[in-house]
Amino acid sequence: MLPKENKSTPDSPCLGHLSCFNALTADQLEMINSRTRHIHYQKGETICKQGVYAPYVIFVTGGFAKIYLEVERDRQVITHLSGSGDFISFSAVFTEEGYKYSAAAITDCDACLIDKDAVRQLLNTNSDFAFRIISRNWDIESRLLTIIRNISYKHMPGRLATAILYLHEKGGIDIFRHISRKELAGFASINLESTVKLLKEFEQDGLISLEGKNIMIDNEEELRTIAKKG
Repeated sequence: MLPKENKSTPDSPCLGHLSCFNALTADQLEMINSRTRHIHYQKGETICKQGVYAPYVIFVTGGFAKIYLEVERDRQVITHLSGSGDFISFSAVFTEEGYKYSAAAITDCDACLIDKDAVRQLLNTNSDFAFRIISRNWDIESRLLTIIRNISYKHMPGRLATAILYLHEKGGIDIFRHISRKELAGFASINLESTVKLLKEFEQDGLISLEGKNIMIDNEEELRTIAKKG
């Protein structure tokens, strides 16, 4: 089923969520608005598919999406969480190849599909806009470095503690209601069985409380110690 498309207003709802767009002139804003589509995705819908041709840069304006690599038939490596104000598939601006990863809505999600040639034009003509975009994309690069560091030397408790803290900081206290244990395992780069076992151990040690899918942090200081030491 195709996602529902909404008509954009002249004051596009897509461009009021990020300071980068404040650097645009009136003519540039008009141009980018005319080449933007506002899309609503329901929870569970695919936003973009790894390997498929990438005509758009996707800008999230509401809700949350998981970003993941499809490495095997039923296995995902989840790299990060995207929320309001985040770009998905910004690399489409620099390549004619397909999307480098997949994205799926973990809550109802609103996004703007911005023609990548329009974004490329802005990067070439507005250095202030380009600098702000590059600065913002550091957050994603930093997250990827964290994943590499976790896989390289952290034991499973450290990986899970890091994932819980990251998701809490990025998505807020209710984010875990929308994330399955399998997805949490993907964020932590460990298997499902170990995730379930470690969650129970964390609860027994007074670090977290579990209520259904929800995870509440009770001892953040100790959880950070575990995340740091690995």
